[in-house]
Amino acid sequence: MSEQQMVCPPELVAVAPAEEAAEQLAGDTREKSSSKLLTAIQWAFSFPAMLGVLLVARLVYAMNIFFVDPDVWWHIKVGQDILRSHRWPTTDPYSFTAAHTPWIAYEWLGEMVLASVAKMGGIAALCALLMVVTSAAMLGLYYLATLRAGNCKAGFIPLFLMGPLVFLSFTLRPQMFGYLFLVMLLIALEWFRKGVSWPLWTLPVLFVVWVNTHGSFIVGIAVMVAYLCCGLRSFRLGNVEASAWSAKQRMQLELALLGALAVLPITPYGTRLAVYPFDMMFNQPLNVANIIEWRPMPFDVEFGKLFLGMVVLAVVLQILFRFTWRLEELLLAMGGTVMACIHARMLLVFVPFFVAIFATMLSRWFGRYHRERDKYVLNAALMAAAIFAIVWYFPSRSKLERSVEKQFPVRAVKFLRSYPIKGPIFNNYGTGGYLVAYYPEQEVFIDGRGDLYERSGVLGDYMQVVTIKPAALSVLNFYGIRVCLLEQGEPLAVALSASPQWKRIYVDGTSVIFVRASAVSSGTEGQNTTSARLIEMSKGDELP
Repeated sequence: MSEQQMVCPPELVAVAPAEEAAEQLAGDTREKSSSKLLTAIQWAFSFPAMLGVLLVARLVYAMNIFFVDPDVWWHIKVGQDILRSHRWPTTDPYSFTAAHTPWIAYEWLGEMVLASVAKMGGIAALCALLMVVTSAAMLGLYYLATLRAGNCKAGFIPLFLMGPLVFLSFTLRPQMFGYLFLVMLLIALEWFRKGVSWPLWTLPVLFVVWVNTHGSFIVGIAVMVAYLCCGLRSFRLGNVEASAWSAKQRMQLELALLGALAVLPITPYGTRLAVYPFDMMFNQPLNVANIIEWRPMPFDVEFGKLFLGMVVLAVVLQILFRFTWRLEELLLAMGGTVMACIHARMLLVFVPFFVAIFATMLSRWFGRYHRERDKYVLNAALMAAAIFAIVWYFPSRSKLERSVEKQFPVRAVKFLRSYPIKGPIFNNYGTGGYLVAYYPEQEVFIDGRGDLYERSGVLGDYMQVVTIKPAALSVLNFYGIRVCLLEQGEPLAVALSASPQWKRIYVDGTSVIFVRASAVSSGTEGQNTTSARLIEMSKGDELP
């Protein structure tokens, strides 16, 4: 063989290294993909992830005794009407006492979500929605506390201890979305403090959804203003320090705040939703004074004692160990504490503001998470057990329906449908929403829209009746009330039982119905079947 025959063609010499390089690149890509997949699996079964699943399991267990907020029913009805008509209400369509009084659906977006979910699966779907949203909020709080403390164990413990305070804010109302949005905002701002700016640009989108969902958006605006103002200059005063924003950071935060403010009028009602929180604060004293959730923190009950205990513990730890705090987080924690003391409902903001501070305190005694020491198999076993418990303790449809029947006049409404009585009906504040949703042919006296009824003067009249003031029966006469649908044992039910002007025609374990004696007797003359049946029941033949 000649030397010329033994030499490879140049093109083959070039192809061989290229094929080798391609094979090596493909191998590296497969190796990187496998590595990423392994990392994702390890993260999913890591110790921090396991703690998050345990928090969700605790949440589901605590909420197994399903409590339906009385306001959810009228929220659903408003959402249903908007979805059906594609119009947003501007006057009251549900009561005879405040009919055509100006009123807007200031939580319309959350109400549409509730209505859509209720249409898909009824009370079971609503319960699932509540669990999903509240689990997301709980995990968000855990992430926020861990991010601030730099320690997942310290982030877990405060939420586990303060569970009852957290659960109080998780009710089946649009406010649960507002809670989640507040947590998301705090996470974005905490990342910004750490030098990561991209979450800041999501805030205008967050606020345009928030303002249409719940009035707590005003708290979010206040938080952004606090962060901006507390970074205008650097100083240290004792254990409080303020770090000035750089010129770039300040500009970014100002633009994000301006963007959040600019989107607030993007609602079906223009700027009216943006000013509603101020109307609530300054123009509704009767509503704030008499509605239970707006009353001061009750320190004689379990959750009030827990709240006080957590605050005292934080103060004691601060005195003993002299922690150093950023000015904005200290102001928010103190503001949240004061607001919760004034109005128990403000636990909604206390927990998100307080949990990061408490987690930072506890991080002093807990070592950081070390990935190389993680026990993934043990974590997976604990997570599987927690998920099994979540499924096991999730309430069944029949249990949910029984819970609703214990809380609301389900059987009483069925009775009224079977034996309709013409004329205005008096109902209490807690059952009005249920009547709006499930007895729409009968306009209500009052429901959970306290702002509407205060402006129209109805709330003041209602308080005269339910507190049995001297003018109570005169108020019933003024409105021409012929039927009273009340809760068993409430003061007005006791008073009407002793009055010869009223006859009890129905009673069950939840509700009692009274009709005027004159309405019963006048029905006899007309030989009306319904009225005749009412006469029989007024003589003692009451339906159970």
